[in-house]
Amino acid sequence: MLEGEKPLWAAGRNLIAGSDEAGRGPLAGPLYVAMVVLPKGYSNPLLDDSKKLTARRRDFLFDSIKSDAVAYAIVRLSAKEVDELNPYEASRRGMYLCLDALSNCQIDFLVTDCMPLPKSRIETISPARADGTFLSVAAASILAKVSRDREMTEIDRRYPGYGFAKNKGYGTKEHLLALREKGPIAGIHRFSYAPVRELVERQITLF
Repeated sequence: MLEGEKPLWAAGRNLIAGSDEAGRGPLAGPLYVAMVVLPKGYSNPLLDDSKKLTARRRDFLFDSIKSDAVAYAIVRLSAKEVDELNPYEASRRGMYLCLDALSNCQIDFLVTDCMPLPKSRIETISPARADGTFLSVAAASILAKVSRDREMTEIDRRYPGYGFAKNKGYGTKEHLLALREKGPIAGIHRFSYAPVRELVERQITLF
């Protein structure tokens, strides 16, 4: 049940922000972080953790969330930034950037999905599986995932043969085979991840 906000709203926390990311694990592509502030008392029976929804449902909710939200922010971090920071710290940086983007919104509480933010100017909690408990975190997970999936589909058009539109950059059998045959793509693949790093060490980088 996505009712995590209810006791917070009842306690006077009127503008609750939820944040989540998409793309920490893939071998290729950017990482996206989103933050959403929903109206007090908001409900949407279709809303759930993005991983539990079909692509069609996520696409539908993507537009409705942006329309219904008091405020939202979507931040993109490149594959290079993920390599430089590591995926965990890149996610954390993305959440700070979202907070900066929403600095004009009087957020009085922040919920992140298992991502403590020690430098946050706002009181924050970081429970595990928050995307299955808090409406705002579930909404953020959808904005982040749809944004990333759409970019991976565009990357697939530019670099066919890796299956990016289908595998979204994850290390599927098809993707790993293409990596061995074609080599990693500079600016797209994450060179710090073991399957890519091993190929880079053999100097098979293309494009």
